[in-house]
Amino acid sequence: MTTAAGAVPGPSLPDVQMHLHSPADPCEGVVVSTRRCTLGSSRAGDASGRGADKSSGFVRHVAIDVSGTKLAGNFRAGQSFGVLPPGFDDRGQSHKLRLYSIASPTRGEDGKGAVLATTVKRLIDEHHETHRLFTGVASNYLCDLKEGDKVRLTGPAGKRFLLPADTEAYDYAFFATGTGVAPFRGMLMDLLTDPARQPSRSRIVLVMGAAYRTDLLYHHELEDLARRFPNFTYLPTLSRERQEDGAPAMYAQDRLNPDTAAGRALLTTLDSSRGLVYVCGIAGMELGIFRALRTALGTEAVAPYLGLEPDAGPPEGWDRKMIHKQVRPTRRVFLEVY
Repeated sequence: MTTAAGAVPGPSLPDVQMHLHSPADPCEGVVVSTRRCTLGSSRAGDASGRGADKSSGFVRHVAIDVSGTKLAGNFRAGQSFGVLPPGFDDRGQSHKLRLYSIASPTRGEDGKGAVLATTVKRLIDEHHETHRLFTGVASNYLCDLKEGDKVRLTGPAGKRFLLPADTEAYDYAFFATGTGVAPFRGMLMDLLTDPARQPSRSRIVLVMGAAYRTDLLYHHELEDLARRFPNFTYLPTLSRERQEDGAPAMYAQDRLNPDTAAGRALLTTLDSSRGLVYVCGIAGMELGIFRALRTALGTEAVAPYLGLEPDAGPPEGWDRKMIHKQVRPTRRVFLEVY
């Protein structure tokens, strides 16, 4: 059976401002806070063998005051902003712009739209052939910044990865890996903790994928939201160690298992005319989620999310080359992978 992805209507999205500051006309922000946002561990050692406060990466929540710039009051949760790191590359050219997801609610970290934040992981690697150390230019620049430091910014950017204009008309399944949780932090705060409106009554599920428990980002914040709002379900998901309830290691898409309570919560959210799917994180994760959606929901119930051509075949045979061709996400699926 063929399901036309284009025939499935998506939600109306709010109008947003874009590119108010270009690379040729950047603004200057001032760092007002920077903190580690990995969970770490309060125990001397955990099941993964890591000691206290250790994680496999260094991730910081960096908040920047953009008062007096065109960014102030003009960004939304789900958008991005650009960072122009100082210095030059090996060819003597100025370092290129890097985009970072906004991790703040639309009202900003300060409640007035003057402070935005992002979630940035230090990139530290080695070249495959030379074995020489490679460090990401912008990520390490941002992580090295101190309070009071100035940084050149552009943006905002993005008009698609947004909450609907009518947020109460939909339910939400958010899938994140690593720093892909950044836009969802802002969206959850828009939905649940905006003092200017009543908390959303929509069903909201966040699947947060990480390698180890110590790598979970904003974990205590998310646990607190889940305690305060019964319509929000938080599902931390660990790929290299057992889950806290003793379940085996799993990836984000494995949460779509209808034989588990978590899977049933997700599928209840999705198996209705109100469901929306948001995916943010490492490139390739969308394939696993699409396979799991098709397996869990079946050909008919998955139609609001995926348009399947007759030659798509069974989901276990899908690969990334088929996405947007034989397997086409509809307007009710929002992707931001990198």
